[in-house]
Amino acid sequence: MFTVTILAAPTRADLAPSLIETLRQGWNGGHVIELAPGIAAEFPLQAEPADFWQVWADLQARGFDLVIQPTQGRRKSILLADMDSTMINQECIDELADFAGVGERVAAITAQAMNGELNFHEALVARVGLLSGLAESVIEQVLDSRITLAAGGRQLVATMRAQGGYAALVSGGFTVFTGPVSTALGFDEHRANTLLADQGVLTGHVALPVLGREAKVDALNEISAARGLTPADVLAVGDGANDLGMLQLAGTGVALHAKPVVAEQVSVRINHGDLTALLYLQGYAAEEFVA
Repeated sequence: MFTVTILAAPTRADLAPSLIETLRQGWNGGHVIELAPGIAAEFPLQAEPADFWQVWADLQARGFDLVIQPTQGRRKSILLADMDSTMINQECIDELADFAGVGERVAAITAQAMNGELNFHEALVARVGLLSGLAESVIEQVLDSRITLAAGGRQLVATMRAQGGYAALVSGGFTVFTGPVSTALGFDEHRANTLLADQGVLTGHVALPVLGREAKVDALNEISAARGLTPADVLAVGDGANDLGMLQLAGTGVALHAKPVVAEQVSVRINHGDLTALLYLQGYAAEEFVA
């Protein structure tokens, strides 16, 4: 048995019952469950339709997300989330670089790394090197004036934890950012790289080993094993090439507003909705969300 979920951006909330019914009839689906009026609905299917990706592409062009997944086991016990451009709306290193006057150079390297065009370790070392001499106090300024939480993040974390789930923020960024973001969003733990400083000034170095793609996979395995669970019990979300390993290993890996090289390798793609989409995918209705 499979479940089809149709999603609209909450800011638009324009998912019409007629669209849902047309889709259900076309695929001979079961009873429709409205998860949130104008935003999310689902219905069961006996088998995956042959034209799923054709219909997916049509709905994408119209501003809707479409996901099909096995019904059994879709409500997960662990949330493993990337931070930059996933749980927050920015890339922290790009914001630091802007203060350092090397914003364009660092942003270009970040884009290449997230698209899988550069080795993540080498790209991170190169970008951090450009921050040499920047005052540590700038980090607090960036947190206060530049970093904003992605829509739906608090509800996602709080709702899964209220159901006994465990939430971990696992980033290729830096602990000086994951710490405050993790606290603000209610995560159980956070893992990231450590920026090195000397006498209040960034040295241009990062503590080794660098937390990148493999470290995120290791985190997924370690966190699930520590709870007597398996990767199948994990919902992972991210947007960059360094997230691909955990997205492909998790029971449900979600490419959220992801780079094309990432999205094309992940079957669950959210391009229009916000982080609450990850709750709808598990069958949560809006009235079950924890604020």
